[in-house]
Amino acid sequence: MSEPTGKTGGKTGTKKPRAKKPDDAVTLSIEGQKVRVSHPAKPYFSREIQLTKLQLVQYYLAVAPGALAGIKDRPIVLKRFVDGAEGQPFYQKRAPEGRPPWLRTVTLSFPSGRTAEEVVVDDAAGLAWIVNLGCIELHPHPVRAGDLDHPDELRVDLDPGPGVPWADVRRVALEVKALLEEMGLQGWPKTSGSRGMHVNARLHPRWTFTDVRRAALALSREIERRAPTIATSKWWKEERRGVFLDYNQNAKDRTTCSAYSVRPLPDARVSAPLTWDEVPDCDPADFTVATMPRRLAEKGDPQAAMDQAPGALDALLALATRDEAAGLGDAPWPPHFRKMDGEAARVAPSRARRPAPAAGESAPAGGGRRQSKMPLVTVANSPDKAAALDGLERWKARHPEAAALLAVDDVLVDSMRGRSSTPIRSKVL
Repeated sequence: MSEPTGKTGGKTGTKKPRAKKPDDAVTLSIEGQKVRVSHPAKPYFSREIQLTKLQLVQYYLAVAPGALAGIKDRPIVLKRFVDGAEGQPFYQKRAPEGRPPWLRTVTLSFPSGRTAEEVVVDDAAGLAWIVNLGCIELHPHPVRAGDLDHPDELRVDLDPGPGVPWADVRRVALEVKALLEEMGLQGWPKTSGSRGMHVNARLHPRWTFTDVRRAALALSREIERRAPTIATSKWWKEERRGVFLDYNQNAKDRTTCSAYSVRPLPDARVSAPLTWDEVPDCDPADFTVATMPRRLAEKGDPQAAMDQAPGALDALLALATRDEAAGLGDAPWPPHFRKMDGEAARVAPSRARRPAPAAGESAPAGGGRRQSKMPLVTVANSPDKAAALDGLERWKARHPEAAALLAVDDVLVDSMRGRSSTPIRSKVL
């Protein structure tokens, strides 16, 4: 029987089998479980700091007692940076099919009506397993696996606008601390790992997501009243000034980075738990993958006692009732939620339709069409924030006279998260 032939470089001969690439995976033994780390030498950070995937796994194992305190027994959204911190991430709610048998899952329902079986990480092995998937950040839901309808955490997300100084973020955090204490709650601060701060409060799991969001909105509005020059509760970016208290982070299906999460910044900065004594002088650049393991080993976890201090929402909900009686209705919800009772039109003020004319009055110019109330111009649109900001700088270079007139609050960097991606827009007023 003749041998099979094929053409190789114009000559006839036997076809050689393709050589297999060597498997460079390493297997870690973690508390009795085996965790495979694929491509351990793959660069995950390569700008200011050099970190491989294996080194990122090792970081999380070094801070596992603290990191697990924020995610244990909670369903977690997988935000996967499969090309490293400089690549474009995607969100994965559904647990991968090839997961190990010792990893738990729970089934969550979402405002859209869909459901998903999500991963629950209970131990260091599970933590290492999701990091191997490219999860640089940790995004747990504010509920426990045994009760998916009643959050046990109020999340106060302080999000500064472009150009807002870090000192203002710290001042707003201290205002939040004082108000929470007045409301009978204990706040636990941490840097966001980026430009903001988070203040979380442990709750008895008695209230629905809608109740917790309502309480968060009341808190945001009260902080705005107390510090109107540096804090805002306004949802639309064109109305914001200073530090935004993002009440919608408490809506169902929203997540924020938990403590000890690494952020995809050039210096591999970390969302660092703090004591309140540290807040007035803290610098988020001090907390990185290189510094956090030693900090945890020497000082312990500042939020270790958080689960022992649950509180109630009654006082904040009473504050919400007073706001509503004074005529403050519901504020806008995230775009993928259905229209809620009592919610005003979900449209940016600059794009709102003019009211219809009263009987006997003439229609305004343009009829009932949307009329821009302020000169809002989109100057860049990109799936990558850095590229959107580069586009803004190019626009400034082309229009130097206009750029010279811009104040800090005239520039909006708009991140609209979809189901699996985050398009970024740079806009100017």
